[in-house]
Amino acid sequence: MLRLALKYRNRKPKQVPCLCMKILSSNYSTILNNYRLRKACDWHRHNPVTPYVVPRQWNVPHTRQYGMIVVRVLRGALKLRYILLGGAIGGGVSLTKKYEDWKDGLPDMKWLEEVFPQGSQWNNVSKKLVEISNAIKDVIEIDPKLKQLGDEKLSEWRMWFDNRLDDAIEAADYNGTKFIESNDDIKAKTTVSALSLSNDESRKKYESLQSQVEALQTEIMNVQIKYQKELEKMEKENRELRQQYLILKTNKKTTTKRIKKSLIDMYSEVLDELSGYDTSYSVADHLPRVVVVGDQSSGKTSVLESIAKARIFPRGSGEMMTRAPVKVTLAEGPYHVAQFRDSDREYDLNKEADLSELRREIELRMRASVRGGKTVSNDVISMTVKGPGLQRMVLVDLPGIISTMTVDMASDTKDSIHQMTKHYMSNPNAIILCIQDGSVDAERSNVTDLVMQCDPMGRRTIFVLTKVDLAEELADPDRIRKILSGKLFPMKAIGYYAVVTGRGRKDDSIEAIRQYEEDFFKNSKLFHRRGVIMPHQVTSRNLSLAVSDRFWKMVRETIEQQADAFKATRFNLETEWKNNFPRLRESGRDELFDKAKCEILDEVVTLSQISSKKWEEALNGKLWEKLSNYVFENIYLPAAQSDSFNTMIDIKLRQWAEQALPAKSVEAGWETLQTEFTNLMEKAKKNPDHDDIFDNLKATVVDEAIRRHFWEDKAIDMLRVIQLNTLEDRFVHDKTEWDQAVKFLENSVKSKLSQTEETLQEMFGPGQFTRITQWKSISDDQIKRRRVKTELEKILRDDKHLPVLSYDELTTVRKNLQRDNVDVDTDYIRQTWFPIYRRHFLKHALQRANDCRKAYFLYSTQGTECEISCSDVVLFWRIQQVIKVTSNALRQQVINREARRLDKEIKEVLDEFNDDEEKKSQLLTGKRVTLAEELIKVRHIQEKLEEFINSLNQEK
Repeated sequence: MLRLALKYRNRKPKQVPCLCMKILSSNYSTILNNYRLRKACDWHRHNPVTPYVVPRQWNVPHTRQYGMIVVRVLRGALKLRYILLGGAIGGGVSLTKKYEDWKDGLPDMKWLEEVFPQGSQWNNVSKKLVEISNAIKDVIEIDPKLKQLGDEKLSEWRMWFDNRLDDAIEAADYNGTKFIESNDDIKAKTTVSALSLSNDESRKKYESLQSQVEALQTEIMNVQIKYQKELEKMEKENRELRQQYLILKTNKKTTTKRIKKSLIDMYSEVLDELSGYDTSYSVADHLPRVVVVGDQSSGKTSVLESIAKARIFPRGSGEMMTRAPVKVTLAEGPYHVAQFRDSDREYDLNKEADLSELRREIELRMRASVRGGKTVSNDVISMTVKGPGLQRMVLVDLPGIISTMTVDMASDTKDSIHQMTKHYMSNPNAIILCIQDGSVDAERSNVTDLVMQCDPMGRRTIFVLTKVDLAEELADPDRIRKILSGKLFPMKAIGYYAVVTGRGRKDDSIEAIRQYEEDFFKNSKLFHRRGVIMPHQVTSRNLSLAVSDRFWKMVRETIEQQADAFKATRFNLETEWKNNFPRLRESGRDELFDKAKCEILDEVVTLSQISSKKWEEALNGKLWEKLSNYVFENIYLPAAQSDSFNTMIDIKLRQWAEQALPAKSVEAGWETLQTEFTNLMEKAKKNPDHDDIFDNLKATVVDEAIRRHFWEDKAIDMLRVIQLNTLEDRFVHDKTEWDQAVKFLENSVKSKLSQTEETLQEMFGPGQFTRITQWKSISDDQIKRRRVKTELEKILRDDKHLPVLSYDELTTVRKNLQRDNVDVDTDYIRQTWFPIYRRHFLKHALQRANDCRKAYFLYSTQGTECEISCSDVVLFWRIQQVIKVTSNALRQQVINREARRLDKEIKEVLDEFNDDEEKKSQLLTGKRVTLAEELIKVRHIQEKLEEFINSLNQEK
């Protein structure tokens, strides 16, 4: 390196120091720190031109260069040591983690603790093993012939056995609970035992132990395989959940495929639509379905359950259980489940708990459908049953025909059942499944005559004889043959079948019932020798196949005709709509209700847009309207009779503010809110786009919401505090307020005076001018009151007269009237006096108000000692201030709280009405609504029929 530095001695002066610094900063600092190298660098720094001569003794020998190479190699080796050590430590940690993961994935082996001995038992085993080893060494001798085969080999085996035995004892002492032997150990022990033990019993024990170990190994393997499968399943589910999470996280919209409905489900929906269809156009529901009819307790429900392969209906001991028609749609599916039309819950028919809940739900629905003291109902309970191997069809289970009614039945139960049964069987395309109880006499049947009336030719009737197992014991086989061949009854049918629907046990499963049925017909004497019944006429399975085939044959034959009928009805309805409402779109009740709902809520929003000024004006007017009568009758007039007017006023006002005023104020606020909302509704009616079909609905909704609405209770307490504080102020502050109070007093007095004049005119009759111009006359009572009025006005010449007449005054007036042949009592005089005195008082009050108009300066300087008595003005100023602060508080409550609460209550009423179809039918009426509902329903049914026909044709 020194030579490298000296090689560039001829470079420019500025480059040499940099080169030296580079050398000093390299990895060879150990060498370059040498004194001689620093010496040479210093020379070139101070003498850049003069070459530096290296002393001879400074030349570095080659041996030192080799030493440097060795040092570098050693340093690289030391680095490699650290790399290897770090890799070993990291690999050990990774291996430990892998081992822990592998150990956690192993199956639970705690069951081995119950198989192998534990604790002290292992100590006993170890002691026994030591004793056995000693006994083997001391007692058992090796056959001499084996010694000839090789003493060395035998000694080697014995040494190996001793070592393995000692290891086993140490392992037993150390673990206490685990003792595992490998297959090699077992084979070695087998060899030693064969060489050492000649006892047959020991060999058998060993073989049994070996077989147990093999069985345990097999079981462990099976458990491991089971856990491995569960682990793979969980990993698969985890991957699926991970994919779903990523989809949700990235907000990717997945396109949901439309689930294709089965053919029978589509047909069932059409029947459900038709069940609620009511029309005046004579388009009857003639679509095929299987109608199950029979006498009560004849087994018709059991036949339906056998076809559905599930015991889904409630049962009773002889009592009527089927109280309403139950439409059951059977469809094939991978799982055996049931579901109601108006519910999303699926009942697993393979679970007894779900079956019990399903039967309970059917019973509750049946009882809920029976109203008004009736025993049976026409409301259809619609449900779907899906399962593997089920035949596709739609069945309707009807209440059983009864011949005698019990005391707990309605008086029209028998006739209602007959009418219901006839209604369903009168459908010319309905398949009648006539159920006959085989255990009773055929002559006692009620259903056969009813079926014969509806289908006399038997072209759509299938006869089913139930309880054949009981009939075989009670009836003659020849009689059964006649029944099943159609020769016993005059009723005709397209098929005759015999079934067994159980042994009368409620707890029997459907599989047990079917097995019992097959065993019965297989061993029945009805099939012996020549046989009475053909094999295809028995079992519920054959019946189900026959009914399904007939059902679909009937559907294919009649569905086109029904679709054409609804198409013609739709055309007629559309034509009528265009003629009557050419500019309107047909909207049903639901759509009209939604539109009315939006309009009502919009008007509620408009309520919050009323200005504060308008609210306060309306509240001021309503408050004085509610309070004016109380102010005059209970405060102003009584205080005027007292010598201490102001004191009486303070007492009366405080009592009023503590008791009646807050409640009256809230009442005035609520009436103002109602009035303003009603005004908005009336204003909306003047809109050119207003539709009067909503008027009845809107009025009913608003009335119901207002009836439910109550002002918040805490508002009364808040108003009481505000009003009491306001009434404490007894001094008018400025001239403006004084003028407003005077004006308020004059207007109030004039209004009251006008009411009093109307009362007096009614009491005394019209004046002379009115009688002449309008040809009116006065009554005798009015003439008598005019005489009393004349006498009373003489008393009122004294301006300071009290409001009440004294006894002497009453006597004087009465005697004066008697002198004129007018006989009246004191009460009659008092009744006449009251309005006369009120008019007298109000006129003087109006005069005082006029006098006080310009007396504010005297009032402000002299106060209550003013020469002009203006206490009336101060009273009405205080009342005016109370009304102002009350109206302001009520306005804030209306805007901030009550309007929103009213909006909430209107929404609740609308939601309730929306769920009540009967209520909507009452509020939305008229030809427009009825015709639109009819048209929408027919169009919907026709579309579903066409969809079903297309699917049916594709299936062909």
